[in-house]
Amino acid sequence: MWRVHYGVLLGVFIMAASRCGAADGPLRVCEENPRYFTDGSGRAICLVGSHTWDSLQDMSPGDPPEAFGWEEYLDFLERYHHNFIRLWRWEPVIWDTAANRRDREEIQTVAPHPWQRTGPGKAWDGKPRFDLSKFNEHYFKRLRERVVSAGERGIYVSVMLFEGWALQRMEDAWSPHPFHPKNNINGIGGDVDTDTKGVEVHQLKHRSITEIQEAYVRKVIDTVNDLDNVLYEISNENHPGSTDFQYHMIRFIKEYEKSKPSQHPVGMTFQFKGGSNQTLFESPADWISPNPEGGYRNNPPAADGSKVIINDTDHLWGIGGNQQWVWKSFLRGMNPIFMDPYAGVVLGERFDPQWEPIRASMGYTLRFGERMNLAAMTPRNGLSSTKYCLANPGAEYLVYQPEPDEEFTVKLEAGTYKYKWFNPSTGEAPETGTLEAEASERSFAPPFSGDAVLYLVSAATG
Repeated sequence: MWRVHYGVLLGVFIMAASRCGAADGPLRVCEENPRYFTDGSGRAICLVGSHTWDSLQDMSPGDPPEAFGWEEYLDFLERYHHNFIRLWRWEPVIWDTAANRRDREEIQTVAPHPWQRTGPGKAWDGKPRFDLSKFNEHYFKRLRERVVSAGERGIYVSVMLFEGWALQRMEDAWSPHPFHPKNNINGIGGDVDTDTKGVEVHQLKHRSITEIQEAYVRKVIDTVNDLDNVLYEISNENHPGSTDFQYHMIRFIKEYEKSKPSQHPVGMTFQFKGGSNQTLFESPADWISPNPEGGYRNNPPAADGSKVIINDTDHLWGIGGNQQWVWKSFLRGMNPIFMDPYAGVVLGERFDPQWEPIRASMGYTLRFGERMNLAAMTPRNGLSSTKYCLANPGAEYLVYQPEPDEEFTVKLEAGTYKYKWFNPSTGEAPETGTLEAEASERSFAPPFSGDAVLYLVSAATG
């Protein structure tokens, strides 16, 4: 089983950081430090967490699919001190994971979907055809209940509205899609260029489809608008041709929420295949998740605050990443999240210990974020020889040394500092103390083997 060494870490931080509680108002971009969100409390909030595919719609071999253990999943997130998930949407009625599982082929049944299956007539899967004018209240009831229960655990939820990867990568994903003309009773057929892909449903090319999609988005917003722990994500890895569609939906959400009690952040994520990070930065979205372009895997560029960056392993590896990536992302002013195989029902192995360092380190970084005055801290690569330093010079410094067993330097302002060494491989803080510093560069040697974290806070404020 997993080993999570929160005991020592809690002992270090217990006087300074409490368990993340319910949201204090909807998130908005933090004016003081727009690399992060804030809520009604005014504090900067870092988002971290393990997300998995079947968290909203059930997915598994067999029909009906096996019910997802939602409360057990929340227990899992809480155990690792995570505070964010993507609540996945899958558009086709199946997921053929053969392209992802090279060892075996499995057809995952996916349910429920946003629209009622009333018929008349049978769809591709032998069930009644969809009526795209009638919402499936069970879907939206589940959506609300899951966002509410996550919020009670201090977890923010990004509600994914659309999904574009399947139509590009899953063989014959168009046949089981609700917008295929054989699958609905509304005369809707979105394959405008008749190439049997159907990606045009995410291109504003069919006004009737766009109206159905807009009605669905309004229904989602009506369902969760009053909840403080909500974000929106337009689509998972939709193709580059979807840019106008995604920009349109971002603006549509923002305009529609103007008439509502609350307004929530809207995100745009990596466009597969061939999408550009520039498209994300130029979008009207509040937050983005980039692709590997520019070093987001191994040497992430320092976030400049033009967008809140939720750095997601899903768009960098699919399933991948490591402990160093978590800390490098956090020290460069980003919010690291992990595409977690979790129970291994859809993809990957069940609770694979290979990913344990990522799960644990995300929780560790969140605790540092809660401990520090994060709103005042920015990536300051030049202050440390490691090039990974998050700092409010003279007040707080968090430094990461990815190279094992190597000394490094930090440029400090004059003063008295409390320091703590933290071992991200064990979750332990083996050494604390106080030091006097002149306004100069000072050398540090980690007191343990492996990568290391050093936290310094002014004695006058810490």
